[in-house]
Amino acid sequence: MEGYVFTNPNPKRKAVGDCVIRALSIALGKSWEEIYMEICAQGFKMADMPSANHVWGTYLRNKGFQRRTAEPDISVSEFCAKYNKGIYILGCDSHVVAAIDGCYYDAWDSGDEAVVYYWALSE
Repeated sequence: MEGYVFTNPNPKRKAVGDCVIRALSIALGKSWEEIYMEICAQGFKMADMPSANHVWGTYLRNKGFQRRTAEPDISVSEFCAKYNKGIYILGCDSHVVAAIDGCYYDAWDSGDEAVVYYWALSE
């Protein structure tokens, strides 16, 4: 299976401003609330905002993810078609989305967004 799957783990069904929390919740199989608290704790440890890329990046690194640079001009949907096995967090210019086994899970269809970098779960 490939493509877009509507998913919004936000308990209030909000879809703006919390894409990192939503994506990590989906990719890690944890509740939105649990991820929110863990990212806030990571931010507290680092004395920085939880939304800072290096804060949630450190969190992902501690969970076994590795950051990689995406191919130039590859979209979310193209990435998922090419990398159709595994768990990924895709970083776009101003958005973050979860991709699992060829599908991208989001509160809106972000398939045309350009992937700048991604986090891959090491096995």
